[in-house]
Formats: sequence, C-alpha cells, structure tokens
Amino acid sequence: MIKKSLPSLFAALALAALMTGCSSGSSAAETAAETTAAAQETAASETAASETAASGQSAASEEPAAGDSASADEAPVRVGSLKGPTSMGLVSLMEEDEDEGRYAFTMVTAADELVAGVASGKVDIALVPANVASVLYNRTEGGVSAIDINTLGVLYLVTADSSVQSVADLKGRTVYLTGKGTTPDYVAQYLLRENGLADGDVTLEYKSEATEVAAILKEQPDAIGLLPQPFVTVACAQNEALHIALDLTAEWDRVQGEGGSRLVTGVTIVRDEFLESRPEAVNTFLDDHQASVEAVLSDPGQAAGQIVKLGIIEQEAIAEQALPYCNITFLEGEEMKAALSGYLNVLSEQDPASVGGALPGDDFYYFR
Repeated sequence: MIKKSLPSLFAALALAALMTGCSSGSSAAETAAETTAAAQETAASETAASETAASGQSAASEEPAAGDSASADEAPVRVGSLKGPTSMGLVSLMEEDEDEGRYAFTMVTAADELVAGVASGKVDIALVPANVASVLYNRTEGGVSAIDINTLGVLYLVTADSSVQSVADLKGRTVYLTGKGTTPDYVAQYLLRENGLADGDVTLEYKSEATEVAAILKEQPDAIGLLPQPFVTVACAQNEALHIALDLTAEWDRVQGEGGSRLVTGVTIVRDEFLESRPEAVNTFLDDHQASVEAVLSDPGQAAGQIVKLGIIEQEAIAEQALPYCNITFLEGEEMKAALSGYLNVLSEQDPASVGGALPGDDFYYFR
C-alpha cells in the first residue's frame, strides 16, 4: 500500500539544518544564502505538492507512469547526500558507478536541500542527519523509512589542556560549541548530566559555526572546544599543542553500556513510494553502500583522493587524517534500530521538536 503523499515540510527546515556536514571553508554569509535558497525551493515544492494533491495527482508526479514499469525499473536510483562525513562512505561507489550509471548522485551543502528533494519526489534515497530523518517521518506521516546508519558520532572535545581527561574534569570550565538547541548541544548536555554534572557546573558558550570555535582554540589553546570532524583535524594541524581530549562517541558508549544506543550522525532514508515500487533496487543499494564503506575503511589513502576529487574536503592530507575519526559505518536491521531509536529518544527527552514532535513508529525501521 502506498502511504500518504507528502504534506507541509516547512516546519522541518530549521531542524534540517542541524549537523549538515563538515565541509571546510564555508562562511556564515554563504551558509545563510544556501539555507535561504533551499527554503525558497522547498516552499515551491510544498506549493506544487498541495496543488497536485488538490487536483488528485500524485505529489511524485515526475516519476514514470505505472504503465511504463520497464523504464521505471531501469531508471537510475536518485541518491542525495551532504558534503561532509555522511558522504564519505559513498565515495567508492560514486567512482565505481561513473561508467555504469545505475545511480544519479547529488551532493548538497545543506540538509534542507535534501528535504526539498525528498518532498518533491526528486530524490529516492537520502543520507540525512539522524534527527532530520525522524522529522521527515513525522512530517510525511510515515512516508519515509530508515534503511541504514551511515555515520556514528563525529564530535570531539579539543584543547591543549592536558588536565582534561574525563567529562568530570569539565566542572568549572567553559566549553565553546556551535548552536544552542541543536544536536551537538543536546549531546553535550546529556553527557554532562549522565556524568553527574548539574546545570551551571559547566559553562556552554555558543558560537554560530564551527570555524568560530576553531578560531578561539587557535588564539587560546587552553580553551576547550566541541568540534566535528574534519574541523578537529584542521584545528590540530594549525596548532600542534591542541589534541583530542574526549571522543564523545566513546563517552556515549560508556554511558549507554553494552547493548545501548549509539551516538548517530547520519542515517540513510528512502521514500516509501520508491521502496514499494522498487524494493530490489533498495536492497541492491544497501549491498553497494556496505561494500563502499568497507572499501573506504580498508584503504583510507585511496578514499582520501576520492573525497578531495568530489570536493568534500579540499586537502588530501586532511581527508586522510580525518577519515578514521569520522566514524563511517554501515548498520542495518536490528542493530540500526537499537542504535538509532535510543539516540532519538535521548533527543526527544530534551526537546520533542528536535525529532519532529514524536518518536517514529516501528514502521520507520526497514528490515530486508
């Protein structure tokens, strides 16, 4: 059965910008311009979806008609991803498929561009921030499914202060980070609380983007910053006194214990209309995605060249150094559900709006 067509997605745009990847060199002005443009595109898609729904047509009217099943089955699978760690696991597949044409890859700089693509039916499979996957599930009334986890945590505490050995050592200190009310903020506050630190024990000073935090660390090496990869690698390369004090993925695992949830950055979702019409194509993508991740992790040097070629990171040396810390992975089925559902629950407890107002149902998690 085909699930309901996509309703309004405008409420998801603010959250969709969270953790949108870690490409270097973006200025605040560029980011604002990209977000505004994507919001305008999404507004147009929303209007078009409303008009076609009113006229009784499908919101995904650009797909081939039911009677043209042969061409539909042969059409390239349209895959959208973000320019950052969530795309790194795809680079081997992207290069391999250049001559085969089984996939049509699109890489963007802001998650709301992917939201617009999914909303309009122009993207079949999308690699999005974990909370955005949940937001989309709620906004589409269950119209998308999570098929794998592609990236675990990419957040690290960076400082030149060797006295910071544990989360407890942050008591009485100031931590610089991006985005109050965003997923890095929720993760930091959760870990502080779970390590026995009360509100006010640690001062969280928010900046608008990761480059500002990196600039503070460059000027004040004894400061403490919460940064994603590859900004961590760049900051440490600029100042040899800096080092990774805490890996928040490891800290999350320690708090959760064996069998608990994981710190999740990126999730791969599929439009359910596409899943129902071409299930074998989705399963083939999962096989290809897993093989690509394994290739990237087995040969970081080669993958670094592919990452630079695709414009995800500018310098090959930085890409190769950052890659092992980007936690590229492939988790599906029960392992995916256990890792992701618990993570979304932690976010929801702090702010239900961060996951779209409600946790996804069991139908959100795809099993093949």
